[in-house]
Amino acid sequence: MIYFLSDAHLGSKALDKGFGRQKQLCIMLRKMGKNASAIYLLGDIFDFWFEYFIHDHSKKQYSEFMHTIRHLTHKGVRVHFFTGNHDLWTFGGLAKMTGMVVHHHPYSITVNDKSIYMAHGDEFMPDKRFQRLRRIFHNKGLQYCFRCLPPFLGNALGYGWAKRSRLKELAHPLPYQGEEKEELVQYAKQHEHKSHHDYYIFGHRHIDLDLQITANSRVVLLGDCFKLWTYAKVDDQGELTLCSYNSQL
Repeated sequence: MIYFLSDAHLGSKALDKGFGRQKQLCIMLRKMGKNASAIYLLGDIFDFWFEYFIHDHSKKQYSEFMHTIRHLTHKGVRVHFFTGNHDLWTFGGLAKMTGMVVHHHPYSITVNDKSIYMAHGDEFMPDKRFQRLRRIFHNKGLQYCFRCLPPFLGNALGYGWAKRSRLKELAHPLPYQGEEKEELVQYAKQHEHKSHHDYYIFGHRHIDLDLQITANSRVVLLGDCFKLWTYAKVDDQGELTLCSYNSQL
């Protein structure tokens, strides 16, 4: 079995306090690990993640998650981590700590002749303001300068920015916009004209969606792992199912 999940936003200052969500995510991952050959984490697992030149003691807050991932990778489960727009600033440290394979770009696999295209999804959002901000976040020179900051200062800025973003979303959630207006659905349709994939799987939007866009192609939006607790799985025959953690795992 192959599992796909995204958008846990661990460490968020806007969501519930304490480590309850991290614990539930780890329980979920350990259950998946019982029959998983691979697990794909499609971005924004952390609400903010940055690797500084100076050791960051605050990373200890994720010790249970790190331990769970190390346990999975050591037992032979291939765990893949896709950078999102909240946790793109890993420069090798996260992979070293956990044994995960880190992806900075879309990635495709084939399972029993079923082609699967994966990405976090933020790179395909057409909003000009968002894309300007994304270019700033991906700027190598600015990343280097931010890495020079003491972690307490960088984290105050990063978690503060992420908190404002999360509070804004919680106050004004963006529901499903319909097939013709949903940007990731439109991207998948455009991509399908160039190169066929049976499944397009994205995170980022915090809505769960399984939509047939052609006779042989579907778009799946994974939802999240802080409110909806949804995920997708693909069995050995290549059949995909979008599931709820509370009822299906």
